[in-house]
Amino acid sequence: MDEKELTRLLEQVREGSCDIAAAVRQMKHWPAEAMEFACLDHHRSLRTGFPEVVYGADKSAAQVAAIMEAMLARPVVVLATRIDPEKGAFVQERLAGLEYLETARMLVGNMDRIPEYASRGTILVLSAGTSDMAVAEEAFHTVRCLGSPVKKLYDVGVAGIHRLLSQKELLHEAAVLIVVAGMEGALPSVVAGLVQRPVIAVPTSVGYGASFGGITALLGMLNSCAPGVAVVNIDNGFGAGCMGVAINRL
Repeated sequence: MDEKELTRLLEQVREGSCDIAAAVRQMKHWPAEAMEFACLDHHRSLRTGFPEVVYGADKSAAQVAAIMEAMLARPVVVLATRIDPEKGAFVQERLAGLEYLETARMLVGNMDRIPEYASRGTILVLSAGTSDMAVAEEAFHTVRCLGSPVKKLYDVGVAGIHRLLSQKELLHEAAVLIVVAGMEGALPSVVAGLVQRPVIAVPTSVGYGASFGGITALLGMLNSCAPGVAVVNIDNGFGAGCMGVAINRL
């Protein structure tokens, strides 16, 4: 239950269209719903503005399906991250209305429940290369499902810097920029040197041996000489999306 839904419920009680017992039934899982292998935090969106999201990588397909079934019964958008195609197909067979985003490796549901917030503007998600798209798409769809306007600009890395410079108008229009890069991780520094907006840098594990699974990109971004760059963990498109939305909300 988010703030808008709680306000609606309290107004119904005040007007007499919903009695107290019915209101209590709708709120009975506050603050959590215990399951055999999980404890669902249904009111997280009320406290933090972000709904609980299922991290699917280390859960069984049956566990993901059971958790998402309980969450879909609530009036919030439902997301599960790090879902491989086999696990996604299993869950979709058991639950109707879910969309599987293959590149982002996400399952989403209750899309008609995406929250509405006043925003500073549009969040722009950039990727240095096509190989970074899985992480970039995780960030993009996280932002979309959390209610911020979002655009994407992919494969504009420093190996062909003219591709980025030809899109300067799009860069300057954005309120927040999420920049995803592997290899040496140079793109966020370049972008931050061109705009006066917050830049969220996302290192990816893409690269040859000396990239050390994203460590090189991470350290490069942490040592950026351009001001206004914040860095999230390796391959953490979801975390970058949440940070971008938090900055973008008024």
